[in-house]
Amino acid sequence: MANSSKIFLIMIVIIAVAMGFGGGFLAAQNINIIAPTTTTTTMVGVPENLDTVEEAWDQLREQYVEPDKLTSENITASAVRGIIAALQDPHMEYMTAQEYNIVQSTFQGSFEGIGATVGLRNDKLTIVAPIKDSPAEKAGIKAGDIIVEINGESTTGMSVDVAVSKIRGTSGTTVKLLVLHIDAAAPVEMEITRAKIDVPSVAYEMRGDIALISIYQFTSRTEVELAQVMPKLKQDNAKGIILDLRNNPGGILTIVIQVASHFITDGVIVSVRSNQGVVETYDAEKQNITTNLPMVVLVNEYSASGSEVLSGALQDHDRALVSGNVTYGKGSVNVLQPLTNGSAIYITTSRWLTPDGHLIEGQGIQPDVLLEITGEEEIQWAIDYLHGKME
Repeated sequence: MANSSKIFLIMIVIIAVAMGFGGGFLAAQNINIIAPTTTTTTMVGVPENLDTVEEAWDQLREQYVEPDKLTSENITASAVRGIIAALQDPHMEYMTAQEYNIVQSTFQGSFEGIGATVGLRNDKLTIVAPIKDSPAEKAGIKAGDIIVEINGESTTGMSVDVAVSKIRGTSGTTVKLLVLHIDAAAPVEMEITRAKIDVPSVAYEMRGDIALISIYQFTSRTEVELAQVMPKLKQDNAKGIILDLRNNPGGILTIVIQVASHFITDGVIVSVRSNQGVVETYDAEKQNITTNLPMVVLVNEYSASGSEVLSGALQDHDRALVSGNVTYGKGSVNVLQPLTNGSAIYITTSRWLTPDGHLIEGQGIQPDVLLEITGEEEIQWAIDYLHGKME
């Protein structure tokens, strides 16, 4: 085998195992980009005994009936996906350049599609949350629904980002989904017209003397919107706050820290434990407007990632009563690492810990009060609880 071919094979492995540098939740200030390296890669940590891979490449190149399929692009993509699959980490993905471009728009506040956040649960492509007033919500898509097919193609074994790239598209076009609703025995076909989705982030309303603040996702606009809400608490003479994080799939860590700092003025918001066991803490940041009003946080099984960090911090600081259902359990730091060919790897690098050291990944946040009710009944329960606390 020529040296250039051998180097090509080694580089496939290097891309996957040596470029990891935190999805659902993006780490620190890296909203969507860590610059791809343009320097020469040093062969450090290359797995030994690649002879079998080299031998297989030789045999395929010399004997495969359709040699045109043996392109560097598809072989590289398949090799990296194979390595990631072997790690059995549901939060890691390899993205083509097209998929990467789509993902970058997720946290910017608008995109074109049907308006729903999806994830893998029990190896099934599952709706984490439909976006408020989106085509998905209007069509009847609900949190917990399973997408069985996209335009007639089975989603079995399909990664989240590949699914997203197939569901999204130009405003005005349609996509056909075979959907198994959470309470149904058989799937139904739904044809949904795509639209420009302006992702709502924060909603505010008064329920009597209780302020209801709903945060749908932590995007680049969340802190700006919340900062506009905070003065209204005093203006409206609010006596308590319900923070609704139900169906919130997460978002950007720096935004979560800023949001938490309106309610927690001192101390650790979240800790991150690296792959070397090093723990780094993220503390509350100074905010112009804060509040010490009594709070109830509403969560459910589709409150994930950033919403788990926020609810966990409020719980550990005894700042709020957390009620609802056990949350999703997505407590991983994920880096979106661009590669020089325009593709990217979404790499799990660390785990989140609440201020008291509780692991979120695979466990979620245990509510202080488990509720068997849903919807408006939960909000009314929270109002009644806050009124009782104020008596």
